Parts: sequence; C-alpha cells; structure tokens
Amino acid sequence: MSSDTKIACVMVGLPARGKTYIAQKVCRYLQWLSVSTKVFNVGNYRRKLHGAHQMHSFFDPNNKEGEIARREAAAEALKDMLRWFEVENGTVAIFDATNSTRERRTFILNHCKKQNIQVIFIETVCQDENLILQNIMDVKLSSPDYKDMDPEKAAEDFRARISHYEEAYETITENDFTYIKLINVGSQVVINLIQGYLQSRIVYYLMNLHIMPRSIFFSRHGESIFNLLGKIGGDSDLSPRGRKYANALPKLIHENLGNQPLTVWTSTMRRTIQTSEQLPYPKLQWKALDELDAGVCDGMTYEEIEERYPEDYANRDEDKFNYRYRGGESYRDVVLRLEPVIMELERQQNILIVGHQAILRCIYAYFHNLPHDELPYIKIPLHTVIKLTPKAYGCAEVRYRVEIDAVDTHRPKPQPKPPKPVINGNSISSSNLTNVAS
Repeated sequence: MSSDTKIACVMVGLPARGKTYIAQKVCRYLQWLSVSTKVFNVGNYRRKLHGAHQMHSFFDPNNKEGEIARREAAAEALKDMLRWFEVENGTVAIFDATNSTRERRTFILNHCKKQNIQVIFIETVCQDENLILQNIMDVKLSSPDYKDMDPEKAAEDFRARISHYEEAYETITENDFTYIKLINVGSQVVINLIQGYLQSRIVYYLMNLHIMPRSIFFSRHGESIFNLLGKIGGDSDLSPRGRKYANALPKLIHENLGNQPLTVWTSTMRRTIQTSEQLPYPKLQWKALDELDAGVCDGMTYEEIEERYPEDYANRDEDKFNYRYRGGESYRDVVLRLEPVIMELERQQNILIVGHQAILRCIYAYFHNLPHDELPYIKIPLHTVIKLTPKAYGCAEVRYRVEIDAVDTHRPKPQPKPPKPVINGNSISSSNLTNVAS
C-alpha cells in the first residue's frame, strides 16, 4: 500500500440498515491493523448544529428548512473530513450518512477528487422486515436522537423518518463509481471498480460482516500449573483449581445463553482444551489462538527474565505492544496473526473463545477499539467469563466471575520514572542532593 493512499468510505442507505454499525466496525478493524482511520458521522454534526431531538418532519424532503439544515451538517462533516486528510495525514475516513441521492453522492465525490482522495461507496440494502424492526429497536434504545423518549413513540417517529427518506431514495446505479452493495445483511454482494490493496481489504472485511444480533464470550483457560509457578508460555496442564473452573464453566454458559446455539473455539494447547472438555457444544481448535510466543523466555518467570535478559526486560516495559521476544513474537505480531480469526469471528453467531491472556487482550481491544499502548495491559482475569454484545454505538460488556480462587497474573503498566534533577546540564544523584541544597 502506498504511504500516500487516502480513501473515503462513503456510507449509503436508508435508516435502520446498519450503516453506523458497519462504519464503526470498519473503523475498529482498520485501527486495530494500525491504519489511521476516523468516522465522520453527519448525524453528530446535525445534532450539534440543530439539536438532538428533531422529530420526523425535520427529515421530510418537502421541509425546506430541514433540508437546508441537513445540507449544512453534511457540508461541515465533509469539510472536517477533508481537513483531517490534509492536516493529520489520515488514511481512511468513513463518511457516515444516508447519502441517499445521486446529487449528494456526486457532490462528495467531486470534493474528494480535488484532493486526490479515492472514494468507495458502501451501500446497505435490506428488505428483511424482521431485521429492520430489530435495528429500529436498537436505534430507539441507543441513538442520541431518542434519549429519554418513550420507546414506543421513538419507534413510531423513527418509522416515519424512514418513510421520508424512502420518498427520495436513489440506489447506486452509477457504473463509473467504485462501490460495494451489501444486500440483506451480505447474503448478496455487488462490487464495482474496486482497486488497490486497501480497498480490497475493506471489501473482504465487509463481505465477512453481518449485523445479526449475537454474543461473543471470552474466557481464559482455567488456572494452570505454570500460572501457579509464575512461569510464562509453555504447554502445562490445569491446576486442581483450574479443573474446578472447567467443571463449573458449562453451567455458567448455559445460564447466560440458554438454549441458543454456540460454538467453542480453543487454541491447540492443553490448558484451553482441558478447560473446554465438558462444554456440550461443537468445538474448533485454532493454531492462530495459541498464546504469544515468548521465544527464549518460554517457561521462565519474569524474575528469571529480568536477571538473564535485563535489557530485553527493560525494553518490553518501555514499549510492550511492539517488543518482540528473542525468537518469539510481539503483540503487534499477534494482531496480524489473529486477522483470519477476526474475519471468521465476524461471520459467526454466538462464539465462546477459551484462550490465553495476550490473545484475548488483542481480540478484546478489537471489539472495544482500544489503542495499542493500552492493549497489553487489559485486565483479563482467570476464572472469569466476559460477554460482549456488539451494538451500533459501541459494545456492551458483562463479566461473570466464578467463585474459584486463582492467581492474579496481571502486571500493571510500569509508571514512568521521574527524571533526575539537572544542574548546569549534569544529572545529580540522590547521594549528593544534600550538598547541593546546602
């Protein structure tokens, strides 16, 4: 990918078709892969300029004042997006709005062309009434437009808003446009004039994405023998307490999932396989889910690493995301290794991943859009199940703690050391501070 590649992903579609959900997902995915990405949501600009609680008549195409206000919001968002490309050297911007007319799409395309920004339109089309209804329910509960509003009135108003947009909606038929059209949650996909590596990655991701409701459960393996000994890596068995956790896990999952279908993913290591043995669901082992490779430090304690490889120990504390063990991996390496897992995860319904601390940190950071410097310090405790439910405006989370004791393997982020006092350009040790002060 050329370093000067700039792409604007322009969302297209009626309300309640999953545009904002898809926009946020694409943003998280690309940021997770270290691609500079930002969403420009026109609805946020509209709420800032004209207030949040606009009723459906505001969106009536025959409402001239509403039309002018909505154009103003779109123009402000577009101006900020173009400034972001120029000033902050962004790579991918996602312009999140209905963009439901040929006139509006051409307006955006022409402004982007002036700055040599590639444009790919992403249209979501849905005729599935049940799915639309589900999206309406999600929006009325989570959209800032309907905060503190009676749910039934919110749903009624939102349906009226959709009707207004339907009056003027024009699906993409422009043959000279680069676009991907997702029909009925990706059951059919139409692509046109896709070009370049990054556009292809975005399209491939979108083809694996769905917006059906589902939950993703995470659990580290039960406490292992190496956990008790303070050793990293290895392929040890569960401890007695870890086996108790494995016995308790099926009941906890059933209580919080009911009779819904579930697939269990594990690594190829003994401790995750043993933890999942009693779960009465289909299971799949992934080599890509194996723990971060600690190279020459595999099977050592942190104290042993500090003593034998003091420089490496210090370097890892300095930049834990990018530090690569000798003969092993970094967190950045693991993120790249996990990309196929993420792709498959997006295709699935309910999944339980029984994994390892570093692996689950990377996947957790993907769903919560956490920055790379925070990723290696996410708390993923033993004997705890984390349930994530992706939403349009974020990701809901619940944690279930099993009351079986386990060691705490979390190492907090080291605090920066205070700089040494400097006088006349020379650092001063604590031993001679008294003389200096006197």
